Amino acid sequence: MTAALPSPGLLDRARLLAGPEVSEAAARGLARAAGRPVERGGPGDGPFVYVGASLPDAPHGADLVWFHSVNAGTDALLDAGPWPQGALLTRTVGRMGERIAQYVLGWVLAECQAVPEYAAQQARAEWRRIPGELVAGQTAVVHGIGRIGSAVAALLRACGIRTVGVARTPREVPPGFDALAAPDEPVAARWVIAALPLTGATDGYFDADRFAAMGGATFLNVGRGATVDLGALEGALRSGAVGRAVLDVLPDEPAAPDDPCWRLPRTVITSHSAGITADDDIVTDFTACLRELAAGRVPPLTVDTARGY
Repeated sequence: MTAALPSPGLLDRARLLAGPEVSEAAARGLARAAGRPVERGGPGDGPFVYVGASLPDAPHGADLVWFHSVNAGTDALLDAGPWPQGALLTRTVGRMGERIAQYVLGWVLAECQAVPEYAAQQARAEWRRIPGELVAGQTAVVHGIGRIGSAVAALLRACGIRTVGVARTPREVPPGFDALAAPDEPVAARWVIAALPLTGATDGYFDADRFAAMGGATFLNVGRGATVDLGALEGALRSGAVGRAVLDVLPDEPAAPDDPCWRLPRTVITSHSAGITADDDIVTDFTACLRELAAGRVPPLTVDTARGY
């Protein structure tokens, strides 16, 4: 469960620390928002608010009242050991959903306009017309219906693509989606998009059975690499159960030159770059969380440390 909210008085007294991942420009923005200087290095006396990607040993314990992650995914933070009792955890999303949605749409349109085939023909100096596809009327299934998955669905839907979100429990259809389906409910789709966080429930979620049911769809992963069994994906690509794959994330990053992932057939791998966090994202989301906390409200970007997202 999530930590109790720190009182406004405690936040007013807390020193603001920033990790090495926070640029000087972002640190200046954080200082303006908090009305106090940003400190680097050792913590000294607490209480502390920490902004960064990983939690150093020094601020662990009762003195840490709030950690704001510069990343949207917090699995690495939570996997590093027990989360400090009573410490609030929030995350940065910023315009990541918009960036990732455009990344997905870019690959969807590239496929429909035969960009991979034309690139191969260019290399062979070959002239051959390839009919394009219209995206309107086709179906995309999105696993993960949070902020990022919803942004992806909304942009695809704006292009006339039917969007089906996957949810483990029945609920109202969220904005951006045309319908919801259960995780193992068969849905005929042109694209299957993974936008899942990494938790105990999603580790290895895309296994041989799920890939076998895709019916030749293109698979795009913009969530977490470890949600995919790469061996199962390779088998599905070779059998045709998955037509193509676009992977922005991998279980082990960065991938070494001799990593087998580079030899997956009909696959493009990008370097975890679909939704790179900008300085403005960090400052904007930290400021929004601080405003909510000052009003005694739970920030929408709060992470339930028991669930992992």
